[in-house]
Amino acid sequence: MLQSKMNPRVFWGASAVIAVMLSSTLLAPGRSDQIFRAAQSWAIETFGWLYVTAVAAFLVIVLLLGFGPAGKLKLGPDDAEPDFPFVSWLAMLFAAGMGIGLMYFGVAEPVQHYTAPPDVQPGTFLAAREAMAITFHHYGVHAWAIYALVGLSLAFFTYRKGLPLTLRSGLHPILGKRINGPIGDAIDVFGICGTVFGVSTSLGFGVSQMTAGLAYNYGMPDTLGLQIGVIAAVMGAATLSVLSGADRGIRRLSELNLILAILLMLFVMFSGPTLFLIRALVQNFGLYLDHFVVRTFTLYAYEPRAWMADWTLFYWAWWIAWSPFVGMFIARISRGRTIREFVSGVLFVPAGFTFLWMTVFGNSAIAFDLGSAQGAIAQAVDADLSTALFKFLEYLPGAQFTATLAILLVAVFFVTSADSGALVIDTLASGGSEDNPRWQRVYWCVLLGVAAASLLVAGGLGALQAATLLAALPFCFIMMLLAIGLMRQANADLGGEPISDDAPSIGERLKRMFVPASRREIERQIAAVGEPALISVRDAMLEEGWAESHVTLADGIASLSIQFADDRVFVYRLIPRSRPLAAYTAMDAPESRRSLTWTLSARVDGDHRQRDLTGFSVERIAHDVLTQLESWRPARVIEE
Repeated sequence: MLQSKMNPRVFWGASAVIAVMLSSTLLAPGRSDQIFRAAQSWAIETFGWLYVTAVAAFLVIVLLLGFGPAGKLKLGPDDAEPDFPFVSWLAMLFAAGMGIGLMYFGVAEPVQHYTAPPDVQPGTFLAAREAMAITFHHYGVHAWAIYALVGLSLAFFTYRKGLPLTLRSGLHPILGKRINGPIGDAIDVFGICGTVFGVSTSLGFGVSQMTAGLAYNYGMPDTLGLQIGVIAAVMGAATLSVLSGADRGIRRLSELNLILAILLMLFVMFSGPTLFLIRALVQNFGLYLDHFVVRTFTLYAYEPRAWMADWTLFYWAWWIAWSPFVGMFIARISRGRTIREFVSGVLFVPAGFTFLWMTVFGNSAIAFDLGSAQGAIAQAVDADLSTALFKFLEYLPGAQFTATLAILLVAVFFVTSADSGALVIDTLASGGSEDNPRWQRVYWCVLLGVAAASLLVAGGLGALQAATLLAALPFCFIMMLLAIGLMRQANADLGGEPISDDAPSIGERLKRMFVPASRREIERQIAAVGEPALISVRDAMLEEGWAESHVTLADGIASLSIQFADDRVFVYRLIPRSRPLAAYTAMDAPESRRSLTWTLSARVDGDHRQRDLTGFSVERIAHDVLTQLESWRPARVIEE
C-alpha cells in the first residue's frame, strides 16, 4: 500500500477554501452571484489593458523560447526520451485544453458573432466573415500561448532541474528556498482552487449540453434529477479512468476522443457544403493572419463598447484562469520533448485543429442559417446555447445518429476533463508526487463531481464562473514571474558547458524500455560500479597530491567530494532517480513497477542538469567524473 505524500497545508487548505466557496454559493447564490460578477466586471474594466498586453507578451516569449537557441534544450536530461507517442501526446493536449468548449461553442460562437458583430452590420456576408475571424482569434495561438507558458515552465523546472511538479517550482529562480514556505503553499492552493472551480464550471456546461441533447433528441425531461444522474454516471467513469493513471485511462480516452471528434467533423464536412468549407478555411486563416497584430492589441480605447469585455477580455481571463490546470497537465505528459517540440506541438497543432473545427461547424451553421434554416439556427442559439449543436445537426443527414455521437463525444470530453483535473490536483496537493494512494485521486475526483452538482442545484454556475475569472487577475502576475524565471534559467543553461555525449548501449536501452529497473537495482548498480569509479578518481587525485578527496556511500547515494586549496569544493553524486514509465511498456507489471522506472543519475552540486548513466561501466563513470571536473565552475546555476 502506497504511503500518502500529501502536503497537509496545501491539501487541507485548498479543501477548506473550496468548501467555503461552495457553501457561499449554496447558501446565498443570488448574493454571491452579484458580488462575484461585480468584482469580475471591475477587474476586466480596470485591467483589460493588462490582460491584452500580458497575453501578447506571453505569445512573444513562448515563440522566442521555442524557436530561439533555447529550443534545443530538453524537458529532462539531455538523453531523455518522450514518455508518450506523438499522436497520443497531441490527443491528450486536445482533450484537456478545449474539448467541451469546442462542442459547446463550435456552432454557438460563430453564429453569435454573425448576429451581433462588434464592427459591421449583423446578418450580412461581411458579418459572417468577421464572425469567423473573431472566433479564430479567441481560440487561436494566443490561448495556447497562455497554456504553453505555464506548462513549459513547470516541465522545465521539474524534469530538467529536478524540482517538484508544482506551480511553485517555476518561481525558484526568483524566490529560491522561499518556495518551500507559505508563499509556495499559497501558490499551490491557488492553483488547486482555480482548477476545481474552472473544471467544475466546464463540467456544468458539459452536463447542460448532454441533458439538452437527450431532451432534444429523445424527449427525456431536462430536469435537475437527470443532470445529477449524468454527473454521477460520468464521474464514476472518470474515477475509474483516473485510478488507472495517465498511461492507460487518460491516454486511451483522449485517443478515443480525438477519433470520435474527427469522425463527427469529417461527416459534417463531407455531408455539408464541402467545397465552400475548404474555401472558407483558407480565407478565414488569411483574414486571421491579416488582422493578427490589430486584434492582438485592440481595446476599443477610442470607441468603448461592452463587446470587448463580454468577449475578448472574458476569454483572455478565462484562459489564464484555466492555465494552472491545463499547463500542469501538459507538463505532466511532456517529459523528454525539446522546448521546440513542445512549443510547436502545444501552440500550433491544437490551434490548427480548432481552426478546422470552427470552420466546419461555424461556417456550415451560418451557411444553413442564411439558406435552408431561414434563421432558425440563430434563433436556437439565442434561446439556449446548449441546444445549438443539435438544432444545427437537423440540417444534415442522419441527424439522430450524429446527435447521439455528439452526446457521446461530450460525455468522453467530460470524463477526460474530470480525470485529468483530478490527476493534476492530486499532484499539486502532494508536493509534486505522482505516486500517491488511490484514495487521494478518488477524493479529488469526487470533489469535482460534488462541486459541479452542488452548483447546478444552487444555480451558482454563473457565480463560480465569475469567481474563476476574477482569480485570473492575480495569476496573471504569477505568470509574469514564471516567464521571467523560465527565460533566466534557459539562458543560464545555454551558457553552461555541453553535457557528455556518452550514452547507454542499444541493449541497455532496450532492457530499460521493456524491463524497467527498480530503485533497489539502481542502488546495487551504484554500489557495484558507481562507488568503485569514484574511488578510482579519488585515489588518482590523492596519489598525485592535487587535492583532498573523499568518497561516501549512504542511503543508496554515492558522492565524491574534492576540496581545493582555495576552499572551492567539487561534489559529484550518483543518485537513484525515478521518472514516469514509458507509455508503451508492458502493463501487466505490479502497480509500483508500472508507474515509475528508476535510473542511475549523475549530478554535480550547483548544476541541476542530470545525466543518465544507467548501465555505464566503472571506466565510463570515471570518465564522466573527469569530464565534469574539467568543465566545472563553482558558481551555482540557480541560487539557493
